[in-house]
Amino acid sequence: MLTKMSLKTVLLSSVVALSAVSQAQAFEPNRSVDCIAPAAPGGGWDFTCRSVGKVLVDQDYIKGNVQTINMGGAGGGVAFAHTVSKRATDENLIVAASTATTTRLAQGQFPGMHTDQVRWVATLGADYGVIAVGKDSKYTSLTQMMNALKKDPSAVKFAGGSASGGWDHLKVLMTAKEAHVGNLPKIRYLAFSGGSEALVQVVGGHIDAFTGDISEVKGFMASGDLRVLAVLSEKRLPAPFDKIPTALEQGISSVAPNWRGFYVPGNASKASYDWWVNTMNELYATPEWKGVMAKNGLMPFHKSGEELTKFVNNQTLDIKILSKDIGLIK
Repeated sequence: MLTKMSLKTVLLSSVVALSAVSQAQAFEPNRSVDCIAPAAPGGGWDFTCRSVGKVLVDQDYIKGNVQTINMGGAGGGVAFAHTVSKRATDENLIVAASTATTTRLAQGQFPGMHTDQVRWVATLGADYGVIAVGKDSKYTSLTQMMNALKKDPSAVKFAGGSASGGWDHLKVLMTAKEAHVGNLPKIRYLAFSGGSEALVQVVGGHIDAFTGDISEVKGFMASGDLRVLAVLSEKRLPAPFDKIPTALEQGISSVAPNWRGFYVPGNASKASYDWWVNTMNELYATPEWKGVMAKNGLMPFHKSGEELTKFVNNQTLDIKILSKDIGLIK
């Protein structure tokens, strides 16, 4: 039987618990939400912001609009620094991130920046790497291209949407290493502010090959202007990408998934962070998002909250070790 004192304690505890729940649920984003894509329009980060923004609005998670803000520079460093220094408490801001983000952090390319200055929300799929050439290229297979690099590491000029030493560059070096190409620093790579700019150069015949992700090449594949030599996945992707051979099929053990997701400012409220985590978890399970994934070659890959934070820290460490092994950093 409850005494007056114990009953009072129980009631007080219940009020506190209900208050905590209501506070966690109290956050509602403003009608205008900003999504920063840390590159020019047309690339993977831009795709992440625009496609997720559309589903957020269509599914009524956001009452107003999700505005994509393209903020290129330093392989994502400008956007990261802007978030940390200018919008550290902004609850209505999400920033597109990927393996390219952890790569630059791992290599110390965002001066003075580190993973715990932002809060990692969720991943919404993995975008596998590709190596592609223009329709008139002399290269018809990844093996043929790697053989050319074995003879002369500077024989092929690559273009990508990440900075030099970033994830797009790293994919080429990883693949070349697995193909037993020597003198990896001699491989030529030109960095552009987004995948779309790099693709235009390759399709136009100005640069030999493109290194990027499957979501970036769909349009040029459909038009016939681009020939994808390999997808860097464990197995072939579903249609319409099932005709692309993997690097593994061609005897080169290179697998490079590029997760797609978001972080938010590090000093935004816990209530807003929890709202974004829960919302992204729900969004990932919607039929509309599953359709976006299938249409754009995204494979299942979902981590959020604390699990994603641990994953990001571990991946950053792994990439740092790999970058040292390949000779990108000391």
